[in-house]
Formats: sequence, structure tokens, C-alpha cells
Amino acid sequence: MSRRTGTLLVAVSGLSGTTYPVGTRVAIQGTGGSVDGFVDGDWLPLAWWEFADVRPEDTTG
Repeated sequence: MSRRTGTLLVAVSGLSGTTYPVGTRVAIQGTGGSVDGFVDGDWLPLAWWEFADVRPEDTTG
């Protein structure tokens, strides 16, 4: 399954216990109501309302 880039809409805690603030870029894997998010290898179980997909053209720069 391919990964895509997203950004957090709310603060989310990762498996490590680190809380990532709104606007953090995450690697998203999966589809549906819940997906796997990753920030520097830290796993974030995300619900659909906790992140927004980032368009590919917005990831460069």
C-alpha cells in the first residue's frame, strides 16, 4: 500500500508518548475511517477527522 502525505488538524499522541501539534506533516498509510500515520518512525493511529491529505505539489519547497 502506498504512502501519502498529510497534515494534522488536531494534536495527536504517538505510540512513543510524544504529542504532535496541529500542522505536523505525517506519512499516511491506509484508507477508510482510520489510518496509520508516521512521524519519524513514531506510529500515530489516526481517525479520518484528525488529518487532511496534502496535495503532492504542496510537499515540495
